[in-house]
Amino acid sequence: MIIRNRHFDTDHHTYIMGILNTTPDSFSDGGKYNNLDAALFHAEEMINAGADILDIGGESTRPGHTKVTDEEEISRTAPVIEAIRKRFDIPLSIDTYKAGVARCALEAGADLVNDIWGLKYDPEMAETIQKFGASCCLMHNRKEPDYQDFFPDFLEDLKGCIRLAKAAGIPDDKIMLDPGVGFGKTYEMNLAVIRNLGCMQELGYPVLLGTSRKSVIGLTLDLPADQREEGTLATTVYGMTQGCAFVRVHDVQANARAIRMTEAIMNKE
Repeated sequence: MIIRNRHFDTDHHTYIMGILNTTPDSFSDGGKYNNLDAALFHAEEMINAGADILDIGGESTRPGHTKVTDEEEISRTAPVIEAIRKRFDIPLSIDTYKAGVARCALEAGADLVNDIWGLKYDPEMAETIQKFGASCCLMHNRKEPDYQDFFPDFLEDLKGCIRLAKAAGIPDDKIMLDPGVGFGKTYEMNLAVIRNLGCMQELGYPVLLGTSRKSVIGLTLDLPADQREEGTLATTVYGMTQGCAFVRVHDVQANARAIRMTEAIMNKE
């Protein structure tokens, strides 16, 4: 996969997308990095800890979140992206499902659009990504966890996202897929989709796993968001055994160490 000027060897390595929320209300770290100095400091921390991509988000998507206007989301993300781009040569992702926000982020220096609705929310999103020559992460999502047959429906939903990307002219080497743990799924479905991540390999695109500190871990271990690091590490290691090429995490250093150890055991070179 190609993001910015970097080729990601997704067949032989698992890469880390570090989470940088510039929001006051994200479920795990809301308010910690919603000023420029704090965001830049944390960006440098994650890069030094082993992040391969930074994912900047300006609107919380936790259950019950409050939607913000495009203007507010842009004001939270574009200056941070521009400032990081001036200081660091690392691929940057904008976590948004709105084409207007994505456009401003790409103009500020972002390289990838991480869309939690897989191009299905904003009809202008796919064209915006293609116009800028950007990469994209297409996540599985539904408004309600209502399925006739979960896994066939899940895969068909993702195929619909891929069709939108292809119709807009986005190249295959600029597409990754996210199973959408925590979105449009029950607790049991979230566990099932993690357990069966290998089924996504038939779609032919790199897979990003985003489970960091999520409710599926909290419900399993009966722990609050700030105590879910070990549970996240378990999903990272298991995801690697299922072929995941990327993991999206808060705790970069711990996950980088887990990946390095797991790759040594699996003898990935």
